[in-house]
Amino acid sequence: MKKTIISAKWLYENIDDSNLIILEAQLDHNQNNLENQFQDTHICGARLFDIKNTFSDLSNPLPNTFPSEEQFTIECQKLGINKNSTIVVYDTLGIYSSPRVWWMFNTMGHSNIYVLNGGLPEWIKEGYQTEKTKKITYTKGDFEANFQPELIKSKEQILENIDTKEAILMDARTPERFHATIEETRVGIRNGHIPGSINVPFDNLLEDGKYKSKETLSEIFNLNDKPLYFTCGSGITACILLLATELISDNPKAIYDGSWTEWGHSTNLPIEK
Repeated sequence: MKKTIISAKWLYENIDDSNLIILEAQLDHNQNNLENQFQDTHICGARLFDIKNTFSDLSNPLPNTFPSEEQFTIECQKLGINKNSTIVVYDTLGIYSSPRVWWMFNTMGHSNIYVLNGGLPEWIKEGYQTEKTKKITYTKGDFEANFQPELIKSKEQILENIDTKEAILMDARTPERFHATIEETRVGIRNGHIPGSINVPFDNLLEDGKYKSKETLSEIFNLNDKPLYFTCGSGITACILLLATELISDNPKAIYDGSWTEWGHSTNLPIEK
């Protein structure tokens, strides 16, 4: 198991490390109606990692779609990220979009990245210094993406898994969306869930904006040795589940990046309610 999360204390004590890059996982809107209470406030030196507008494939009609190697490389270099950079990523909601950034870097071959447990709220709660947003041009980095295809799954692979049951598929959405007891939040998307998937709502894994203890997470997931696939609405909160299981298991893991937005829109794909 990798070391995946760090504390606000650790970041404070290492913030002057010349190889350290702090990224804020920027996601202006979310389907769970969570609000950023700290507008225009950042950890000192943090660089904005814009998931939706800069680090997504904007040519794809699906939201937050994984970018190409070339795009990821170029945009990381613009942020001054190097091959040897130690990256800490946080978000303004505690734990929400930062696991997505952690997974993206691992999927692009850079594993020297950690999530700040509790994010900006925890940093502020501990009394550490923040600053206002600044527009900065960074010295170009030498980062190079190296795509790891086994960490991302297509709808065809998910469809095949319904029959083979090779992997356990977990859905991070709310029980109401999973069981279709409310209308789907995105227009034109069917209600329900992928057949055979298990509902593990992402917020069940969190307490006060931080991950619950490893012991509690182990009880929630009760894992065997099968590979784990994760899905949600658009590939963001699925990564919260993936990172949680990374804390407690060495099972192979992957994200279904199209998630319910793709599956629910494709009328030829099976659903359950």
